[in-house]
Amino acid sequence: MNQQSEQTPEGAQSAVTAREVVQHLASSGYTAFWAGGCVRDMLLGLIPKDYDVATDARPDDVLNCFPSAIEVGRSFGVMRVPWKGVYFEVATFRKDHGYRDGRHPESVSFVEPEIDAHRRDFTINAMFYNPLSETVHDFVDGRQDLEKKLVRCVGDPQERFAEDHLRMLRAARIAATLEFDIEDKTEAAIRRNAKRINAISMERVREELIRLFLESKRPGQALVLLDRLDLLEPLLPEVAATKGQEQPPEFHPEGDVFTHTVMLLDLMECRSRHLVFSALLHDIGKPVTAATDQNGRIRFNRHAGVGAEMTRVIMRRLRFSNEDIDAVTHCVNSHMRFVDVPHMKSSTLRKFVGSPTFPVEMELHRLDCLSSHGKLDTYNYIQEFQKSLAEEPVLPQPWITGRELLDLGLEEGKAIGKWLQSAYDAQLEGRFDSRESLLKWLEKEIQAED
Repeated sequence: MNQQSEQTPEGAQSAVTAREVVQHLASSGYTAFWAGGCVRDMLLGLIPKDYDVATDARPDDVLNCFPSAIEVGRSFGVMRVPWKGVYFEVATFRKDHGYRDGRHPESVSFVEPEIDAHRRDFTINAMFYNPLSETVHDFVDGRQDLEKKLVRCVGDPQERFAEDHLRMLRAARIAATLEFDIEDKTEAAIRRNAKRINAISMERVREELIRLFLESKRPGQALVLLDRLDLLEPLLPEVAATKGQEQPPEFHPEGDVFTHTVMLLDLMECRSRHLVFSALLHDIGKPVTAATDQNGRIRFNRHAGVGAEMTRVIMRRLRFSNEDIDAVTHCVNSHMRFVDVPHMKSSTLRKFVGSPTFPVEMELHRLDCLSSHGKLDTYNYIQEFQKSLAEEPVLPQPWITGRELLDLGLEEGKAIGKWLQSAYDAQLEGRFDSRESLLKWLEKEIQAED
């Protein structure tokens, strides 16, 4: 279902609405249950983010009950049902037949609930719940695996992953999010089939990775899990390459680049898509730039710039939006600029702090320090600088415009941009107390250059 809600009273209201969908189907003579992840979350005492409904009503029957329903997968028995401003996925109990593309069945047949449960991915996702009678229908021992905190495939794991390769990545996400273990046969099947993950569309992979790192309680351990399952190398070989890449112990006592990245990810509290992927990718340029100087110290010259170029390639491969690509690439590229902060002119620092991505850059820097040498001197310095600007914009409107420079006798061209930059830098540095005094200085400087 596409309805999204946080764990708030609004989320609780969606349960009431989902119950009404079931009630409406039941009043028309059909069997209808909640299905999948919402049942799992409810039994765990969590408020589900969405509610899916499974029913013995055929697509035409669903359309009769809900005339505004949208046929999103009619041949598979899947309808999108609007109810009180919220859309629910309502699917007919089915059995899938034949998979050739690692995602879609070639055909389906409509069946009883027990058979439907056996075509689902994991036991903890294959239970049904009747909100009218408040009864759980568990045909696959899902409740038992919930108690064991275990992610286990329904039936033969090899068959489940052959049907939809993305289930391997989904197993990792669910295990990391709930802090469950993956059952031995299920894990072995993932490792055996891991390379097949690249047959899945990158858009689907991207969405699973986003959820994995945003929803996991410890996203660093989620990364470790991807590696243990042999999914990291085919998905993110650039990150896998950081394993074993040594670093100078005086700056990185924690160990290699991969260990540092894991620690950094685990320290994240308030997460965003941009922060997560900036953190994940910020040091991927180190293995390809690693060199030892004449004193035997490991150096990574230009690793931020090289890493930014690699980041752009990775995010394009994963079909991120241009906005996401530009933001994360910028954060990776600039994460070493904090070294220069104590020596920056005021104008340079203001432009650095005034960047739209700076909140992400600042948090990345804090986490980078805490997961390595632990020193927050520069972080604290910037915080004090920001406090000093609390009563004014970090980047105020420029006092001088191009029109005024033309009035001073400059011709259109590159010189205009150079003098505009000089004027703005002088303004940011507080060298003049008014627009008029700055303009007089500019006039003298321009005349002197002529």
